[in-house]
Amino acid sequence: MTGAVVAFTRRGAALGRRIAETLFDPVATVHVPPRLGGETGLPGYESLEAWTAWAWENARALVFVGAAGIAVRAAAPHLADKWHDPCVVSVDEAGRFAVPLAGGHVGGANRLAEQIAALTGGQAVISTATDVNGIFAVDVWAAEEGLGITDRALAKTISAALLEGRAVGFVSDWGHPCPAGLAPGDGGELGIWVTCRTGPGPFRRTLRLAPRCLTLGIGGRRGVSEEQIQIAVDEALEGLEPDSVYQTATLDRKGDEAGLLAFCRRRGLPLRTFSPAELAEAEGEFSSSLFVKQVTGVDNVCERAAVLAGGPLLVPRQAKDGVTVAVAGRIRG
Repeated sequence: MTGAVVAFTRRGAALGRRIAETLFDPVATVHVPPRLGGETGLPGYESLEAWTAWAWENARALVFVGAAGIAVRAAAPHLADKWHDPCVVSVDEAGRFAVPLAGGHVGGANRLAEQIAALTGGQAVISTATDVNGIFAVDVWAAEEGLGITDRALAKTISAALLEGRAVGFVSDWGHPCPAGLAPGDGGELGIWVTCRTGPGPFRRTLRLAPRCLTLGIGGRRGVSEEQIQIAVDEALEGLEPDSVYQTATLDRKGDEAGLLAFCRRRGLPLRTFSPAELAEAEGEFSSSLFVKQVTGVDNVCERAAVLAGGPLLVPRQAKDGVTVAVAGRIRG
């Protein structure tokens, strides 16, 4: 996890450097007030407001070594919600107390606070209800297992139900053992289903947790828009969970197309590209087009790219408004 550390005193700078070098890989940046730059050898920040804005965009963990109030005031203008906020931790310059201020579960602030406390011999001050009560936390478990949460409101409902002592069921298409605190098996009012499929679940109210297991192969006419790609992808993914998609793949000469790059950027999906020769080496049976081969040098782009990047073909070539999409991956259940 990329980190950014800021400290306000000499003693704090020493602790900040220790945290940055010990707990982050790559080593986190450490900034101090300009007056301390010379003697500490650390870069000085222009203003704390500017530093926080920069760190919010460039790091997934922000550590403030100093008074918690300073950190609260600096972070407050940037806070969005628990699903998007980075990890924010405040630790006093003596290392006695490490306090997660934002991103406790999803952002990893609770864990980082515990790591800082272990480093300094201090105490992590954890206040999230599921941790305080020793209750299963769906957002933490999903992050640890690499699963996407498809309904954030329902995830909160599940946490509330567990805190109230109500039963929450658990079913996994992927063979996960039932976590402690949940009830194995289907049926019942509320439960969790680990799956890459959509449709009715095994509970009356089902939270689907999506494994990252699907690859989109994308081809088609040059210059298509992000919207055209999204419409074609939605049709190709019918019956499959969009949150299970973890990458896209295409021909190398399409790797600079604005619509495709915008589609990937908005959804946080890496784009893998392959040469015609590489695509031709993909193993399997694919639909073939003489026209596509004349234009690109290979008889099929989307199916071959999907398989080469992501495994067995699940959804063959689907064409929509100048866009072709195929889906590859491994699913269970």
